[in-house]
Amino acid sequence: MKLGIVGSGMIVHDLLSFVSNIPAIKVEGIYARSKEKVQTLQDNHSIRTIYATYEEMLNDHQIDTVYIGLPNHLHYEYAKKAMLKGKHVICEKPFTSNLKEFNELKEVSHQQQVMLLEAISNQYQEQYHAIKRSLPHLGDIKVIECNYSQYSSRYKDFKQGIIHPVFDASMAGGAIMDINIYCIHFVVGLYGLPDQVQYFPNVENGIDTSGVLIMDYGSFKSVCIGAKDSSASPSINIQGNKGSIHIQHPANHVESFTLNEYGGATTFVRSEHPTHRMYDEFVSFAAMIQNKDFAQATKRLEHSERVMQVLNMVN
Repeated sequence: MKLGIVGSGMIVHDLLSFVSNIPAIKVEGIYARSKEKVQTLQDNHSIRTIYATYEEMLNDHQIDTVYIGLPNHLHYEYAKKAMLKGKHVICEKPFTSNLKEFNELKEVSHQQQVMLLEAISNQYQEQYHAIKRSLPHLGDIKVIECNYSQYSSRYKDFKQGIIHPVFDASMAGGAIMDINIYCIHFVVGLYGLPDQVQYFPNVENGIDTSGVLIMDYGSFKSVCIGAKDSSASPSINIQGNKGSIHIQHPANHVESFTLNEYGGATTFVRSEHPTHRMYDEFVSFAAMIQNKDFAQATKRLEHSERVMQVLNMVN
């Protein structure tokens, strides 16, 4: 994979902190509006090229894949432009501002025969797949509860009228799009699309700063809690009539879990090779692109579509 990066925020810093450890990925260039920030990233990470414009990046034949690490409302525009230039796209969560935009991007990816992938860490992590394999031990699932609440450093500014993208409704901000989205991915990745969805947000100045999402699967219920205006210890509980799984980590970074079989063994499962939370997904992205595994990319895109459908049911 010959990667071009768009953006200079914290998520881009996260990516650059480990991506050089993946031999199949070579970061060829970077573009962002802040020339000063991009220059610092180039100096610190030995990036070949800084582009003056996004179009310049898209015209670089050395780039075969574009990673979009921009505010939510820009994902659609930048992804579409890249695919129309024949580039594969890796787009940060949430995929798009709404389902309509997602469907348009999916159609463009099919027309251009390029891969469209969402960077959503939990779906690729080793321990997430171990949880999937452990589900039969739980019997019939009754309740799933996810809480990912993290007081935002930008919330204080928000209260004073200084609005950052994460708290800007016009930029597809809000708690459900920024942080609760991980919980939604976690549950939908295990059990697919729910029958019904209800969202009970705490709204300040026209945007959800926290909220509770209930997904009804008929035979069981799932509660997803996400907050940017308050904090709690992250936790995930999957409860069945024969056992339960407890995870004491946020939904975006599952490192370990405890499997409790009622009247039987309690098993603690930990990753033997802990890595950056984004590492596994980028290893997978590189393999899909290198092997031209469109079947796997389509499967991943179908999961992302189900999550976008949940968000659409909320709205």
